[in-house]
Amino acid sequence: MPQTPQTDAFILGSRPVRRLGYGAMQLAGPHVFGPPKDRAEAIAVLRHAVANGVNHIDTSDFYGPHVTNQIIREALHPYPADLVIVTKLGARRTPDTAWLPAITPQELKQGAEDNLRNLGLDMLEVVNFRAMFSRLGPAEGSIEAPLTALAELQRQGLIQHIGVSNVTPAQIAEARRICPIACVQNHYNLIHRADDALIDALARDSIAYVPYFPLGGFTPLQSQTLSTIAARLDATPMQTALAWLLHRAPNILPIPGTSSVAHLQENLAAADLVLPPDALATLDGLLIDT
Repeated sequence: MPQTPQTDAFILGSRPVRRLGYGAMQLAGPHVFGPPKDRAEAIAVLRHAVANGVNHIDTSDFYGPHVTNQIIREALHPYPADLVIVTKLGARRTPDTAWLPAITPQELKQGAEDNLRNLGLDMLEVVNFRAMFSRLGPAEGSIEAPLTALAELQRQGLIQHIGVSNVTPAQIAEARRICPIACVQNHYNLIHRADDALIDALARDSIAYVPYFPLGGFTPLQSQTLSTIAARLDATPMQTALAWLLHRAPNILPIPGTSSVAHLQENLAAADLVLPPDALATLDGLLIDT
């Protein structure tokens, strides 16, 4: 029997969200810096996403900086009652577009206040701490100090739920000793599967896993096997890759991003794509990057 993607809701923080969400990073300008080329299209993308059932939007005030959150507010405020906006702290931008750590208690509080102001919120529902020990991906290093600072902001009522991003299993364990963790956001997709075991462990504890770069990010996924299966299913390779993620585990919440309404609609259609057992087995067996 064909296998249908698991498109039911999953709890993110304390509320259910549809499993296919939207990542807002591409709403900023080149290099995730400055304003978008077409602000009206950016607003249209957000409104189209919400009108078509998306109720999980991932963002950060260091996208732009400030630009993406201001566009979200302009497009969607006052927000739909079921919309969960997830943001990130732990980085800052410089005029030359660099990404630098911002992890002191003062920097984290300022980042939270910037997010609140630009999104037009009284409380941030979910905040991910973005670890930046390496530019190449997760790397070991203690995150106790910044997580303790975020837990204090949580006690002050600025943050409701805390997650972690770009982290190792050891850092997740460290974070969970400090406060409950609502989600983990790491690099994962059909080809890049270093977190396979972690995803399964988090699923057992009902913790959401939000893969960033679900379609490859700045280097889109390329695979002849993927393209062949997609053609057979009358789908695009990217739709097929998203459908595979939805099949992979019930706690996976993909957040593909785009600055185009047409591309957004194409991504959302992946939730209805059926992967027959043989196609799923072939995709499962692709040579993977671990």
